[in-house]
Amino acid sequence: MWKIRLLYSLFVPVVIGAAFFTRSGSPLAPPFVAEYGGDTLWALMVFMVVRLIAPRWPIWNAAASALCISYLCEIGQLHHAPWIDAIRGYRLGAILLGDCFVWSDLVCYTVGVLVGASAEWGVRKIDLRSAATQK
Repeated sequence: MWKIRLLYSLFVPVVIGAAFFTRSGSPLAPPFVAEYGGDTLWALMVFMVVRLIAPRWPIWNAAASALCISYLCEIGQLHHAPWIDAIRGYRLGAILLGDCFVWSDLVCYTVGVLVGASAEWGVRKIDLRSAATQK
């Protein structure tokens, strides 16, 4: 379990930095990446945080939880009460909660979580193979 937590605690800041980079307006980020990369990386980060909190869960449970959190956050953007709009008025609040519902974000979230789950599944499969060959 400590390997998973160490791995994700190292990668969460990298993913956050990459997400900020995609939204920075840099010419190094192609328009497609600038448009969809941040949302995809946000969902990947949510998956990693779920794995940090619950490393013993099966990967599919963590993926389903991360998708539910991401989808609920996006659906929550349909609600515009003054108190939540005040939070969204701050840059950090807008980054964490978003400010307007967009259907394509749901696709980005799905891709981000699938990338995280697939990567962990692949790493675990390689780790199991190497453990079996060392015996």
